[in-house]
Amino acid sequence: MTYRISLTALALALAGLVAHPVPAGAAAGAGPSAAAPSVEWKSCPDYSDEVVRSLGVTEDKVAAFRTLMRRLECGTVSVPLNHGDPDGRKIDIAVTRLAATDKAQRLGAVAVLPGGPGNNGYLDPVLRAALRNKEMAGLNERYDIIGFDPRGVGYSTKVACPISQGGPQEPGPLTKEAARTMYDAQAAANEKCGNSDPAFLGQLTTENVAKDLDLVRTAMGESKLNLLGFSWGTYLGMVYRSVFPGRTGRAFLDSVAPPWTRIDEHVKGAAGAAERNFGRLAAWLARRDETYGLGATTRQVREQVVKLVRAYDKSPKTYTDLQRPVDGAAVADLARRNSTEWARAGKALAELRTATGSTAPPTVKALLGGQMMGTPLPGAPETLNLTMNLAVACNEDGSRADFDTAWRGYQQLVKRHPVTGRSWGLPAMCPGWPLPVQQATLKRGSGSLVLAGHLHEFMSVYDWTLQTRRAVGGTVYTVADDVHTSTTRVPECAADVVKYFETGRVDKGCAGSPIPS
Repeated sequence: MTYRISLTALALALAGLVAHPVPAGAAAGAGPSAAAPSVEWKSCPDYSDEVVRSLGVTEDKVAAFRTLMRRLECGTVSVPLNHGDPDGRKIDIAVTRLAATDKAQRLGAVAVLPGGPGNNGYLDPVLRAALRNKEMAGLNERYDIIGFDPRGVGYSTKVACPISQGGPQEPGPLTKEAARTMYDAQAAANEKCGNSDPAFLGQLTTENVAKDLDLVRTAMGESKLNLLGFSWGTYLGMVYRSVFPGRTGRAFLDSVAPPWTRIDEHVKGAAGAAERNFGRLAAWLARRDETYGLGATTRQVREQVVKLVRAYDKSPKTYTDLQRPVDGAAVADLARRNSTEWARAGKALAELRTATGSTAPPTVKALLGGQMMGTPLPGAPETLNLTMNLAVACNEDGSRADFDTAWRGYQQLVKRHPVTGRSWGLPAMCPGWPLPVQQATLKRGSGSLVLAGHLHEFMSVYDWTLQTRRAVGGTVYTVADDVHTSTTRVPECAADVVKYFETGRVDKGCAGSPIPS
């Protein structure tokens, strides 16, 4: 799934407080022999100022962050590893809660569902709600905000196995021989990983995370949960709503996942959307030809970037200050950036037209120099658990493409999408995964549901929002941008989110992140 791409996770801490009482019968649905779950409250982790800043909290918000953390409750809920065996092995789910500030008019609890699969959500009550902007801070007035690390992630029970990225690839066009080598290396690593702890890894599914969340609901004494989901968290929201329709309140899902779990189709759809969105970038650059020099028309810009892709594939460059070689795939990566990075992407593409010397041009280095999965500072919370990401994706992948199918798919991507197609690898993540396919059954519901689709983004293609509405119902909220999960970050849109949770009503959409001037 495209939800493998990590969002920035942020963190801090405090002392645990006393749990709300658990109502009688709250354990319903946990299994006939399961005891009613409860929260074991404890002190929150303590983070240094260096860790706080490294996680994305700007200097002007550090004090406010620490003030919020003094209100945060942290704890764990014990759940069955296998929900079909409620008296068997138990694992811990790390949870947090930021209690509503207006207790007299409290409306309930909103659970924040993180992306991934594999992203943490432990500090989302602060970072995705109270600290994000003044509009989102308003959500905490009448709602408790609940965060959690899904099973296999962060402070929850997890395992780890070496993750293969298919082995190193020589710069330049991907050949069939090299692709086969990468595929076989991926298959061997996947088989080794899946067999390392099948009892645990086989239980890493979206449906099991949903069942964990329902036990968290019970432990926190809530009769219903309202849901605020992002990226993969939108699929988690669909599954929770399908399994527990009577326990689901209002749900707002941003950057909606498709109602299916085929990795090959996921890459195919995302690649098409990325190429289409480049047309918007090309038009933007053409209107600024005096600045970027890539062409005065959309067609000229497109032709110029295709030339760059081919030129750097023919003659890749290795810079002394850049770990990644610059070939056609790197150029294509720059070309598929969203609108928040158009100015820098255009400058980097312009730099590559005339680049000389042994060091990378400054903007190229800025955009291509960062590592996809940076190593956090000591003491920082885990941002993305790659083992959980792999296990959930492969346990649910309905395609599991063989090499010949994956190779044909890759060739089609490159042919159909000459600008951005090279940025995609083989559309096969799960060769060799030894555990059986497990897919959740989505059900159409009548409860309140808003599906926020972004017109031009490729990580969650807008058409997937429409497919999801046909599958499970709900109201489409259209965000006219290309920025993944931007809704709560844009004040105008965030105000709509909060209004929805307070009133149950929502507008038809918002403009989203502005295009740079």
